[in-house]
Amino acid sequence: MATLTVYDRSGGKVGEVEVDPAEFAPRINRQLLHDAVVMYQSNQRMGTAASKSRAQVAGTTKKLYRQKGTGNARAGSRRTNVRRGGGHAFAKRTRDWTYRMPRKALQLATRMAIAAKIQDGQVALIDELAFDVPSTKSMVGVLQALSLCGQTLLISTDGYDVQVYKSARNIPGVDVAPVSDLNALSVLKPTQVLMTKSAFESLRSRVAGAAESVGAA
Repeated sequence: MATLTVYDRSGGKVGEVEVDPAEFAPRINRQLLHDAVVMYQSNQRMGTAASKSRAQVAGTTKKLYRQKGTGNARAGSRRTNVRRGGGHAFAKRTRDWTYRMPRKALQLATRMAIAAKIQDGQVALIDELAFDVPSTKSMVGVLQALSLCGQTLLISTDGYDVQVYKSARNIPGVDVAPVSDLNALSVLKPTQVLMTKSAFESLRSRVAGAAESVGAA
């Protein structure tokens, strides 16, 4: 059982939430987490690297000079890879790096990542995080009060909050995502995770609902 402290915007403690990491995942499978993270990173690759082979380089295919009688080493096309301006011997080709793991495996990996963060004490809760207008200065003040500045951070809200996103997007190392968009990579990548209390309760209800549906099936 773990205890998560609930803070207000000034850094004061206003409550506690008891949570068992086993609610999210009964155990942590490091191999599954690794596979999920590699998949997300692979899907971010552009795959546009390419170079020309000797068949794609512009130029004549005529033999540079006759085979014998010149005193030079024999030579063929000027497009060969051993000559300057020629094609590459093993040219790179564009490719699609994307692939998908099973949906249930990715959902389980996300829950394992959250459980791991809770076990490591890297999850903090805030009672409310709302801005009337976007303000990076106000967001920095909140993070300083919570001692979360100077480290990578994921801020998770209950739903899409444009004001929170615009207030945090210019802060280096800080990402914002609603709980519905969390995945294993987004949770494991930052050092700390800051969730609103409503977002955490929504996440717990989502996990409980998923567990009930599996049990009913």
